[in-house]
Amino acid sequence: MRFGTYRMASGILAAALITAAAAAQSSGGQSGAQSAGAQPASGPRLEIPQDVNFVPTRTGPIVARATAVVNDEIITQSDVNQRTALRLAVAGAEVPREQMEQLRAQMLRDLIDETLQVQAAKTADIKIEQKAIDQEYARIAQRLGQTATSFGQFLTSIGSSERSLKRQVMGQLAWQQLLRRLVRVSVTDEEIKDYLERLDSSRGMPEYHVAEIYLKATPENASQVRAQLAQLVEQLKRPGSSFAAVARQYSDATTAARGGDLGWVRPEQLPAELATVVQQLPVGALSDPIQLASGFSVVALVDSRQVLVADPRDAQLSLMQMAIELPAGTTEAVARQRAEQLGRATQAMGGCGRAEATARDLKAELVATDQMRVRDLPPPLQPIMLQMNVGQATAPFGSIERISVLVLCGRDDAPPVETPTRESVADALEEQRMQRQANRYLRDLRRDAIIEYR
Repeated sequence: MRFGTYRMASGILAAALITAAAAAQSSGGQSGAQSAGAQPASGPRLEIPQDVNFVPTRTGPIVARATAVVNDEIITQSDVNQRTALRLAVAGAEVPREQMEQLRAQMLRDLIDETLQVQAAKTADIKIEQKAIDQEYARIAQRLGQTATSFGQFLTSIGSSERSLKRQVMGQLAWQQLLRRLVRVSVTDEEIKDYLERLDSSRGMPEYHVAEIYLKATPENASQVRAQLAQLVEQLKRPGSSFAAVARQYSDATTAARGGDLGWVRPEQLPAELATVVQQLPVGALSDPIQLASGFSVVALVDSRQVLVADPRDAQLSLMQMAIELPAGTTEAVARQRAEQLGRATQAMGGCGRAEATARDLKAELVATDQMRVRDLPPPLQPIMLQMNVGQATAPFGSIERISVLVLCGRDDAPPVETPTRESVADALEEQRMQRQANRYLRDLRRDAIIEYR
């Protein structure tokens, strides 16, 4: 039996923090936070946030008001504030003031669940060594290209703390160790056979990798909820926004814990309203709010494929890129003339064998690669490359500063898709059942807990 839930949780946490760090570095300090190692802005400018959260230090007292007591264990307002700050950084966008209380309430619920999980692990005599927590913390920092020290500075800069993140890491480790001890599942040969037969009968059918954000609504607040979801859509369209982070923050669906990820689904597995939209979306696109019987959804199409059919976008390409840098002040007319010259030369050169000579004649830069998949190219180029033959070149593309063409030197088509092995099917079914049992166990812990709010 394979238990991979913790690896997934750790990966999600690291990916979310990478998004937060990238957003902090690209924001130019607009939020008042600086990434680790950044120099302060020159001049006597003060950047004081409207919502002041004091950082505990040895130089002065700090009062931490209790927010909840979970089986005699206190969750303070500071805990909520620091976890909220981390979530805001992960989301990569500002949250409207009217939604802040909703976010804080979600963070409090997460902290209550985390506390219950740690308490259950302690009851089972499970102890997480500080060394294990520090190692996981260091791994997350390393994925961000930082040391443990600089990572702590980054967390402080966004209003969170090393202590808050290590508490989250400890909770994940304790919960996963407890589940490994308590959760036992099995899959029969007949179940594996039925799964494989259903998969084979679906061969060639379209399948979509979908993510969702769902908000519950009643007839009385439907217009308000639709407006809130439309606002989230606009937020997601901004550079640096993370769909997964926003879904974890706002979605009322059970998929919120997975960043809204529905995984690979066929149209008939979706509500009719969502299926219609998903089949019309281009890969990478985001829908407008979709009204359902009990609320509204927004869906993002992460990818699409055919069941058990090789995806042409997985073909490996051998490419040459020929590019011409244009000097500052080049007019649009001159840039167009140079682009036409580049296009004529590459279309007439007869393939990659003459590329070096052509590049010399044009005083162009030439770069070659044989490790580019079609799907890794920008979306506008993918259908063009799939229709090209070896030796052909794209039309010129770029800007008034730099124009390029791609020349196809070779292509290795994607290998046939093999039917999953019985072992991999068994692992997948076991993982699903373990997650369901974990969810039931957490519900039992909530039901039996004594929680006081203050």
